[in-house]
Amino acid sequence: MSTRDVTWQLGQGIGWRPQLDGAIARAGGLGFIEVIAEAIGAHELPPGVTAAMQRGLQVVPHGVSLSLGGAERPDGKRLAHLASVAGRVRAPLVSEHIAFVRAAGRESGHLLPVPRTRAALEILSENVAIAQDALPVPLALEHVAALVQWPGAEMDEATFVSELIERTGAPLLLDISNLYANAHNHGYDALEALVRLPLDRIAYVHVGGGRLRDGVYHDTHADPVVPGVLHLVEELFSLTGAPGVLLERDDDFPPAAELVAELRAIADAARWGSEHRVRA
Repeated sequence: MSTRDVTWQLGQGIGWRPQLDGAIARAGGLGFIEVIAEAIGAHELPPGVTAAMQRGLQVVPHGVSLSLGGAERPDGKRLAHLASVAGRVRAPLVSEHIAFVRAAGRESGHLLPVPRTRAALEILSENVAIAQDALPVPLALEHVAALVQWPGAEMDEATFVSELIERTGAPLLLDISNLYANAHNHGYDALEALVRLPLDRIAYVHVGGGRLRDGVYHDTHADPVVPGVLHLVEELFSLTGAPGVLLERDDDFPPAAELVAELRAIADAARWGSEHRVRA
């Protein structure tokens, strides 16, 4: 399914992990959780996901294995599983990555960036269309953090992502942390890139933590959100609104109070940006 209309409202969210069940239950003001689709079994939902739904939270399945940027067509069984999870959690949409994870039968175990060429854009657009036809809800596309870039790029990331969103009609999963990481590591201005993305097509926003090591910024999802990322959240909301903003934390889980403080910091940055937009 594809749509050019973003009609859902999600609010503030957090990436679900079983280790975070207690914190999610105690956190006030959440509107949704995001679940890794491949971590959901074929029959039973994890108890924490069921409990979140019973409390009225929306659930967005997030795929990591479709390999939409690969030369091979998306696997039908993986698409069927993603569609099944979306139906079982009554999801308003699903999301996946502008990346590939396998080639010639070999699994990378990592989200690899797609070469920013016209040929790659064509293949990616065709694969997204196949996925959209197989899914019962819209498919949002997320740009990834990349420590290295393919040589021979024919466009920058903002142009590549914008053209893909325009071609496919897919909404954009805007990952502020990935934008921050790529701008730092590849030497461009994050705010200048942000304003050239299709901000009117935002499905929701990812915010995650990271760490600077030997001059390289690593998008770890296992560290606190850095001030520079929070500043970009504020800048984004000074330009436009977004249906949802989600905190990603995948490892080295802090106490619940620290998670709640991070959620509050993200909400504050979004609110300050929105207030600036309204005053302007």
